Amino acid sequence: MNAVRHLLVLPDRDAARDAAEAAAERFDLEDDPQVVREALAGEDDAEDAQWLVVIEDPGGALTRTDLDALASEYDGWHEEE
Repeated sequence: MNAVRHLLVLPDRDAARDAAEAAAERFDLEDDPQVVREALAGEDDAEDAQWLVVIEDPGGALTRTDLDALASEYDGWHEEE
């Protein structure tokens, strides 16, 4: 299996932190997920930012279903990079 990087896109910092903690607890991850703030393209307003939880999945073992479910618990969504 190939290494995959998953992104959980969340509406605010608190949701991102909570989702990162939940991911670390639920999945057998080699590294803790990273929480990153990303401004939307073309937006200057700090309010228009997304928060990302970056999950490294070296073995590609995490399922889309599990990650979609986790992201939706925090009003976000899942993307693969």
